[in-house]
Amino acid sequence: MAKTLFDKIWDAHTVTQVENGPTQLYIDRHLCHEVTSPQAFDGLRRRGLKVFRPGKTTATTDHNIPTENQDLPIKDQVSRFQVDTLTKNCEEFGITLYGLGNEKNGVVHVMGPENGLTQPGMTIVCGDSHTSTHGAFGAVAFGVGTSEVEMVLASQCVLQSRPKTMRITFEGKLNPFVSSKDIALYMISKLTTGGATGYFVEYAGEAIRNLSMEARMTLCNLSIEMGARGGLIAPDETTFEYVKGREFAPQGADWDKASAYWKTLKTDEGAKFDKEITFNAGEIEPMITYGTNPGMGMPITGTIPSPESIGEAGRISFQRSMEYMGFKPGEKMSGKPVDYVFLGSCTNGRIEDFRAFANFVKGKKKAGNVTVWLVPGSRRVEKQIREEGLDKILNEAGFVLRQPGCSACLAMNDDKVPAGKYSVSTSNRNFEGRQGPGARTLLASPLVAAAAAVTGKITDPREL
Repeated sequence: MAKTLFDKIWDAHTVTQVENGPTQLYIDRHLCHEVTSPQAFDGLRRRGLKVFRPGKTTATTDHNIPTENQDLPIKDQVSRFQVDTLTKNCEEFGITLYGLGNEKNGVVHVMGPENGLTQPGMTIVCGDSHTSTHGAFGAVAFGVGTSEVEMVLASQCVLQSRPKTMRITFEGKLNPFVSSKDIALYMISKLTTGGATGYFVEYAGEAIRNLSMEARMTLCNLSIEMGARGGLIAPDETTFEYVKGREFAPQGADWDKASAYWKTLKTDEGAKFDKEITFNAGEIEPMITYGTNPGMGMPITGTIPSPESIGEAGRISFQRSMEYMGFKPGEKMSGKPVDYVFLGSCTNGRIEDFRAFANFVKGKKKAGNVTVWLVPGSRRVEKQIREEGLDKILNEAGFVLRQPGCSACLAMNDDKVPAGKYSVSTSNRNFEGRQGPGARTLLASPLVAAAAAVTGKITDPREL
């Protein structure tokens, strides 16, 4: 029987199937951070349990850490407590932690792939919704709640209902200045934030095959924003080339054996998906959001839609969104002034994102009216930025590189956008208050962020 890529991985990891209930799924890799893990470890203590397979869990600090003066004690008491608690829990339960100052420290969904912890064919979970990022490697990766984190720590398994399958195909080639972030924002604007609810999505087509690994991670990262349980892309030579030689990747004969298996990880001809959708990649332009969910996006050259074009069920939330953002239907986004620009997060905090931003601003100057936070996704990315001289390009243009962390993606540290201010952000969510109480977030690609950073307003990067 022909199987989808998702079905192959899911079936290979099924331990038992509860009759008329969930699947007991074995988990190959568990990633952990300071925010969603404390109650899980406390649960183990209450039950007198140890971590079943501590070598399968890797922890990092990312959400709460500052992006300046990381060599000093964390000022915020809540953040310091959470980071210290994770350190104590990892010491007690024998889990590897890449804490603040460690050369492998980074945002969990950046740190995992760059160290070779993420590999094709794996099942991967983390107490973080954007675990879907790892699906770029041909893995079944999804976020879990704190009770499920405890379940994985205790048994290396998790109970999950089997999702339906969807394939989204992007035919044709992308136009210049269009990135995988634009693919994602375009897709979510078409399907809405609930358009993939209950599905695990496989991305396919010429445009997807031509993406780099880091671009694929950006796309899979945003799968969750249209309600999907996760997203994945069949591994290919691009995948294998990225993984090979990384610290925790298979080596020697183990590599030969692993890569031979990985080459079988593709959807069989004739396999049936529960839903199929096709887009023309050539129709996608640089995108920007105008509202308070990732589905409220449009081409940067477009105008904010009218209430009449919004479905009746969404008009109340659309109106509320307009009031919160201070925008009106029919307005153009291009030319609107910007107060902040944020480059970073598990969506766009990788070296390719910084290369794109630096190459764009080279020879230009930061606009005087804009505060710009450039936050690498990991210590490794920060090191690469300096080794490649990108920091010098950024400094000459008037920008300052910060230290790694989740930063203004969710403002759990000091990097908060003030109330009423507009932020062009390369992160993944633009909900009310996401980047700080009252902050107004416009999601965009690194190139659109770079254009805003040097002009002080929303600008089509193709114009520059």
